[in-house]
Amino acid sequence: MTDRSPMDWEQRFRDETTPWERPGLHPAFKAWRDAGDFDSVDRIIVPGCGRAPELKAFAALDKSAIGADLSATALACQQQQLDAADLTADLIEADILLWRPDTPLDGVYEQTFLCAIPPKLREEYEAAVHAWLKPGGKLFALFMQKAEMGGPPYGCSIPAMRELFPVERWDWPEGDYTPYPHPSLNGKPELAVILTRR
Repeated sequence: MTDRSPMDWEQRFRDETTPWERPGLHPAFKAWRDAGDFDSVDRIIVPGCGRAPELKAFAALDKSAIGADLSATALACQQQQLDAADLTADLIEADILLWRPDTPLDGVYEQTFLCAIPPKLREEYEAAVHAWLKPGGKLFALFMQKAEMGGPPYGCSIPAMRELFPVERWDWPEGDYTPYPHPSLNGKPELAVILTRR
């Protein structure tokens, strides 16, 4: 727990109270991978990676992957998964919103970070992601849809996300966005959207 997050993420991982974790790879990850959406991505970060298998999956795709989390326990698990598969990724234990890469990244995989941070930090998050990415870089976002107030998870409605990621800084795809119900959160859907940094 920090002054920037009321949740003690390290204790949650130690206690195995992590209902946001999905079993296996996120179906949106599989869909994006199979559609070739990751093909142009070399360097990618997974903020708030926890123990999610997507970090290892990016490494298995020969990507230069970065996993960041506040929890040392979660990152130790990631290291074990990587070692067992003879794969490598960079792991960062830090408040990732304050981090900046040496050179811009090609992609950000946003799965459970934005809906977990206090909403007062969202503008800082958008600024950080914009700074991480090179022009034309991709934000692979899964926006949690939730009508109830409070959190985490906090709802990330599309109108709110369009305001947070304005068209002056981000290209939004046209059409409908695929919903992926979360099996552990009463089926609340996450909408899969790929934003492109201007």
